[in-house]
Amino acid sequence: MHQALGSLLATLSSSRSLRHGEQLHAHLLRRGFIPVSAPSSAFSHLSNQLITFYSRFSLPLLSLNFFLSLPSPSPSAWSAILSALSQHRLAELTLCYFHEMRLADVGPSDRSIPSVAKSVGCLCDVELAKCLHGLSVKTPFSNDVFVLTSLVDMYMKCAQLGDARKVFDFMPERNVVSWSALISGYSDARMYSSALLLFHSALANGIQANDFTFSSVIRVCAEITSLNIGAQIHGLASKTSLVSSPFVGSALVSLYSKCGLLNKAYQVFDEMSERNLGAWNSILIASAQHGNTQTVFTQFESMQKTGFRPNHITFLCLLSSCSHSGLLSEGKNYFSLMSKHGVKPGVEHYACMVDLLGRVGRISEAVSFIESMPMEPTESVWGALLTACRKYKDVDTAKLAADKLISMGSFSPGMYMLLAGTYRATGRELEAAHARKVMRDSGLKKETGLSWIEAGGVVHTFVSGDQRHEKSGEIYNILKKVGERMEANGYQPDTSGVHREVRYHSERLAIGFGLLVVPKGEPIRIMKNLRVCDDCHTAIKYLTKCTGRVVVLRDNNRFHRFEDGVCNCGDFW
Repeated sequence: MHQALGSLLATLSSSRSLRHGEQLHAHLLRRGFIPVSAPSSAFSHLSNQLITFYSRFSLPLLSLNFFLSLPSPSPSAWSAILSALSQHRLAELTLCYFHEMRLADVGPSDRSIPSVAKSVGCLCDVELAKCLHGLSVKTPFSNDVFVLTSLVDMYMKCAQLGDARKVFDFMPERNVVSWSALISGYSDARMYSSALLLFHSALANGIQANDFTFSSVIRVCAEITSLNIGAQIHGLASKTSLVSSPFVGSALVSLYSKCGLLNKAYQVFDEMSERNLGAWNSILIASAQHGNTQTVFTQFESMQKTGFRPNHITFLCLLSSCSHSGLLSEGKNYFSLMSKHGVKPGVEHYACMVDLLGRVGRISEAVSFIESMPMEPTESVWGALLTACRKYKDVDTAKLAADKLISMGSFSPGMYMLLAGTYRATGRELEAAHARKVMRDSGLKKETGLSWIEAGGVVHTFVSGDQRHEKSGEIYNILKKVGERMEANGYQPDTSGVHREVRYHSERLAIGFGLLVVPKGEPIRIMKNLRVCDDCHTAIKYLTKCTGRVVVLRDNNRFHRFEDGVCNCGDFW
């Protein structure tokens, strides 16, 4: 009978039938099958399954309540509750009950150690990580592939990449999860080259990559905007059934979107046979970054019709889209809609609203909104306000935002440059110079503006005034010729927003290179790590008008598609 009951409980779990599972739980209680008095009872496995059952419904505290009703939990029950707690990121509780397990004279196992390692990683506690590693070495599972893989992941989460690599290198056996953990860790640490090299090594060692491996390495390509490598990995995934995974699909949507191929991202999404919330959020992010605001709204409605409930990331996409398009009433509507969906606004959502209010010139309302926040405003909130002040030349409010940032001890070089730019835009050159001097005296340096373009599988990077490229002479020559046509059509340089005049900013040089090497009829795709300045934005519009070329530029805010003298951002970015 106990086997039949166990099979029934497993079926109810897989069919997501919580109500019937609770009814079965009540039946087991009435019949006296649970809680069992001895760990060796034939019905003890039902206790473990009930713990797992409630955990699968995201009810770990119900799992814990049932566990606490057991008079003498078995080692499997201890492992089950530790797994339930750690999977739901209840790290402190996981460690607390691991300690209780040790006091109950139950030793760590190949099931309990990975759960605890996951929780230690969540806490990023290096000392605890080393203690758990030391403990695992003293167990019979010191060479177990699952235990060692969990230690690799734990060290990665604790930013101890060297220790993670040592554990990995000394593993007597590695599986795809081991390789994937290290690849993902390198990706999270922004060690993109190491992640790609490790993926290549995994394939060379005969490892059959899974959907997590593919999604991790595709996201690496998305971060470095390496379309060439990403497309190759897409082709590799297409040879397996893994390309249908929603995790791989989401990563591919992100890859093609970040490389400026929005239509390709839409195609990947449309061809996905299975979609999860992450996939929907990926396509929403793609549309938002490319300024397709109405498409974002339509996709959001479609997502809801398919039964998915929006989360905090979904609403960030919606608010960001409204901000980039200056849609104040829509933004306010989505912000108020969050509570109806059980999503509590976080500081990122408040920063989006401040950005939206600032972009449409409602600076005093933005200040009042900040003052009404239920939590302390962060750098992103005050930074959004400072950005708006520069746009609308509101020096007094800019000083207020700057003072708040300074008092928080989080005034970055970018913020100093924003403040200096605000002063300069209003003709207050002395204050602008003072802001830059304070930045230098604080030991801070302005982030170098970089732009890059991929051509023939090679990434070409430029900085402002760069003359190091082998085609520099040709680049400057073509920009000069196009510049003469631009000025004949009415272009006038505007350097009011920059403190140091240079002939060409990095994006202009990258575009010049694109004019030389990108075939006519194909868009010139440029990536930039900073916000494109007002003058370059205007110049690129004139350039596309004069040359008939299309330029797709991604800055740190969004994508700009310049065509025939017009940008899809509507000069609002």
